[in-house]
Amino acid sequence: MKATLAAVLFTVTAASAMAQSTPVGLWRNVDDKTGEAKAEIRIADANGALLGRIEKSLKKDTKPDATCDECADDRKGKPIAGLEIIRGGKKAEGKDVWEGGKILDPENGKEYRASFTPIDGGKKLEVRGYLGPFWRTQTWNRVQ
Repeated sequence: MKATLAAVLFTVTAASAMAQSTPVGLWRNVDDKTGEAKAEIRIADANGALLGRIEKSLKKDTKPDATCDECADDRKGKPIAGLEIIRGGKKAEGKDVWEGGKILDPENGKEYRASFTPIDGGKKLEVRGYLGPFWRTQTWNRVQ
């Protein structure tokens, strides 16, 4: 009986730990320049690729009915709340990094190539956006 209970606890703990080492979940993004929390973003797995939406803006000056006026594609004029900002990104073989996706900065409407790397046991997510040879990295904190 004890062996069975121990096996069940091990399986649940291992599954929980593995679930935490992915970008899937709810994240609070923090501006790498100001240190200000800007939004909560929910990342989901959509057929093996990442999909991320802004659940809510945390910026003090954001109006409740704010839209992505700077966006140039199908997201132009869409509400910031619920806006899809992450599209694509698949787990690289043999690595704990999701690559090949894109991330949108709704403040300027620009879309960047992106990679997503869980760090600190999955408590944080390193989000790196690329434009040509240049990149910018933010560290997001897991909310759920």
